[in-house]
Amino acid sequence: MGDPPVRGVARSVVRGVRRLDLGYFVRPASETGGAGPRVEPVLAYLVRHDAGLLLFDTGIGAADPETEAHYRPRRRSLEAALAAAGHRLADVSVVVNCHLHFDHCGGNPLLSGRPVLVQATELALARAGGYTVDALIDFPGVAYEELSGEAEVWPGVHLVPTPGHTAGHQSLVVEQRDGTVILAGQARDCASEFASDQLARRAALDGVGAPLPGHPPWLERLDAFGPRRVMFAHDGSVWEPSGP
Repeated sequence: MGDPPVRGVARSVVRGVRRLDLGYFVRPASETGGAGPRVEPVLAYLVRHDAGLLLFDTGIGAADPETEAHYRPRRRSLEAALAAAGHRLADVSVVVNCHLHFDHCGGNPLLSGRPVLVQATELALARAGGYTVDALIDFPGVAYEELSGEAEVWPGVHLVPTPGHTAGHQSLVVEQRDGTVILAGQARDCASEFASDQLARRAALDGVGAPLPGHPPWLERLDAFGPRRVMFAHDGSVWEPSGP
C-alpha cells in the first residue's frame, strides 16, 4: 500500500469521532424515486487522533443560481459547526472529501494549505468541468494529496475506495477502542440502503438461490474491518450490525 500520505506518531490512537451539522438541502421528487421531495442533512465528521484533527467533508459551497433553486440549500457555516465542537479552522490538520460535489467540499477554500486527500480519479473528474463548482476545486493554497486506491492516513484511520455515486468516491474507516466506525459519505444515501446491501450479501453467502439483489463489490472490504457503526453524509441514522 505504500507510505501513508500523512504520517502519524508512535503508538498514536483515535480519540473520537464527532458529527457536524452543516445544514440541509431539499432533494426534488425527480431525484428521490418517490412521490415528493425529501429534505436531507449535510453532515461532516471530525476525527480526533493523536496525530491531529481530520475533517471528513466540509459542507455546502455556493453554486450557480440554477443549482441553488434546484436544491434550495440552507447552510450552517463550517466555523460555527467547528466552534460548537470546541475547535477552530486552524485546528484542522487534514481534510478528506468523500467526493467533490459542491455539497461535500464547500468549505475546502477556508482550509487553504491543509492537505486534501482525494482519489486521483475523483480529482480528474472534478477538473474536467461540468461536474461541480470549479472555484471549490482549484483555489489559492489548495494542497491535494492524490491517492490511487486504499491508504492509511494515520494509524487506525484508513481510506477505502467506494465507487458508485461517483467513480472516485471514498469512505473513511476509523478504528476506535469501542469498535470501528465507517464514515461512508454518500457511498449510500441512507442507512436503510446500506442495510439492504448487507442483507443481500448475507443471503448470497448463505447460498440463497437466484434471483437476489446485487450489492457493491466494496462491501466485502468494509466488512473486513468489522464495523460497529456506519455513518452517512445525508442521513442522521446510523447502521449497526444486528448480531454480536
